[in-house]
Amino acid sequence: MMTDPIRPLGLSFYLLTTRAPMRTAGGRLFVDVTQMLASPESRSGLINTLGQHDPLMKDALLTFMSRADFINGTTPGEVSRPATAAPQRDTEEPNPDDAPALISELTNEFQASIDALKETIKSKSRSELLDFILEDIQRLKKILFDPRSAAAIYAPINAAIWINENVNRWLGEKNVADTLFRSIPNNITSEMGLALLDVADIIRPYSEVVAYLENTQGDDFLNGLEQFPGGVECRRAIENYLEIYGMRCVGEIDITRERWAENPSTLIPLILGNVKNFKAGESSRRYRRGLREALKKEKALLDRLAQLPDGEQKVKETKRKIDIIRKYGGYREYPKYGMVSTYFVYKQALLREADALVERGLIQDREDIYYLTFDELRNVVRSFELDYRIIADRKEAYVHYGRLTPPRVITSDGEIINGRYNLKGLPKGAIPGLAVSSGVIEGRARVVLSMENTEFGDNDILVTAFTDPSWSPVFVSVKGLVTEVGGLMTHGAVIAREYGLPAVVGVQDATRIIKDGERIRVNGTEGYVEVLGE
Repeated sequence: MMTDPIRPLGLSFYLLTTRAPMRTAGGRLFVDVTQMLASPESRSGLINTLGQHDPLMKDALLTFMSRADFINGTTPGEVSRPATAAPQRDTEEPNPDDAPALISELTNEFQASIDALKETIKSKSRSELLDFILEDIQRLKKILFDPRSAAAIYAPINAAIWINENVNRWLGEKNVADTLFRSIPNNITSEMGLALLDVADIIRPYSEVVAYLENTQGDDFLNGLEQFPGGVECRRAIENYLEIYGMRCVGEIDITRERWAENPSTLIPLILGNVKNFKAGESSRRYRRGLREALKKEKALLDRLAQLPDGEQKVKETKRKIDIIRKYGGYREYPKYGMVSTYFVYKQALLREADALVERGLIQDREDIYYLTFDELRNVVRSFELDYRIIADRKEAYVHYGRLTPPRVITSDGEIINGRYNLKGLPKGAIPGLAVSSGVIEGRARVVLSMENTEFGDNDILVTAFTDPSWSPVFVSVKGLVTEVGGLMTHGAVIAREYGLPAVVGVQDATRIIKDGERIRVNGTEGYVEVLGE
C-alpha cells in the first residue's frame, strides 16, 4: 500500500520487523504468496482476505490461477467462488466490556517499552549499538504480534463485515458500519488530525505570528516565533504537538524518511490552512458531530431490526458487534504508532553513529547510511571499511526506482498481472474503485503527489497515490478521498470513515486520469468516481 521506493536501510528494518514472507523489487516490498497459493487451505484464506482488502489483487491472482500451468489442488469453482468471509484470525472474539482495561494495558506496555528504549540506547555506540538494535527488534516484534493485540485489531474488522453483510441482507442498506466508526475513542491517528486543529486555535489570534508563518522558510522557524506577541505560546503548542506526533511523516514505514520532528516546516501549510478555513473549537465540534451521527445510526438501526422476525435476537447480536466496533475500533491505529515511535529512536541513535563515520571520512554525509542494508552498516561500523561506490550506485538506483510504477501483482519471472473490477451498473464514464467510506460528495479535485507545501480549500477532494497515518491532518480539510491503492482497513480508509469522508480507493491511475481542479463526484457507497468537468 506504499507506492514510493524505500532506501536499503528502510527495507532492512521492515524486513527485520515483519513476520510476512517478503521480497524486494524496484525498491519496493512485496509479500511472497507462493507458499500460500500452494496449499488449497491457505489459498482460500488468502483469496477471501484479498477480496475484502483489494479486489484488483484478488482478480489478478485468480487470473493467474486459472492458467493451465498453475498447479491447482482444487476445482476451478472453489478457486473462483466469491469471498464473503471476514479476514478471520485464530483469536476468540473479545468481550466489549473488557476493552478499556485491555487497550489501556496494551498501550501502556508499548509506551513503557519506548521510554525504556530511549534511556537504554543512550549508552550504546558502535558495534554494541547495532547489536542492541537487532536484539531490541525482537522485543518490538513480541509487542507488535501479541495475540491480545491481534484480537483487539481484528475484532472490529470482523464485526464491521458481519454488520454490513447481515444488515444488507435484512434491511437492504449497504455499508452501514461506516457510520458506526465515526468518532470512536482511542484512535491515535484521528486524534493527530484533530490536535493540529487545536494548534491552529492557539495561533489564530496572533496576526503577526500568522504572517511570519506565511513567509518563513527553513527548519529553524520555531526560533523566530518568540519575537512576536503570543510567539512563546505558539511555539510551545507546536513543540507539544511534535512531542507526541513528531516521529510521523509520509511513508513512515521507511526509517530513512524525514520525520516532522526533523523538519517541522512540513506542518506549516497544514496549520495555516486550519487557521484560514476553520473557527476556534473545530476539533471538538467535529468530534461531537461524528459521535452524534454514530449514536443516531446505532439507534435507528436497532429500532428497525427490532421490527423484523426474530428482531430481539437480531438486535442483541448487532448491538454486541456495534459495541466491539466502538470500543476496539480505535486501537487498530496504535501498533503502527508504536512501531514508528520505536523506529525513530533507532534512527536518532544510528545518525549519531553516522556522524562518527563522517568524521572518519568513510561517508560524505550522515544520510549516506540510508543506502546500506542493516548488515552492511553493521560491518562498516565494526571494520571502518567501505567502498563508497556502493553508496553512489544505490543513490542512482533509488532515483531510477522513483520513476517506476509498482504493480499490485508480479511473478518471479517479472510478469505483471493486472486485475479488473467486476462492478455492474456503473454510470457511463465512471472510474471504478473500492468503496471504503460511505456517502456521495461533489467537489474540486486536488491532485496531490506530496503533502508538503499543499493547501486545501473547503470544497476540495483529495486525490493521491496512497495515504498513511501522516495524512490525517489533511483529512480535516477535505470533503472526500480518492487514492490509487488502499484497502478496506488501510489507514486512510479507517480515518476517512471516522471523519465521515466519502472515500474510494484502489482507483487505478487516479492521479493521471483526474486533473487538478476538475469537478468530481465520489461515491463512497458504491465505489466509483465521476469526472464532471471544469
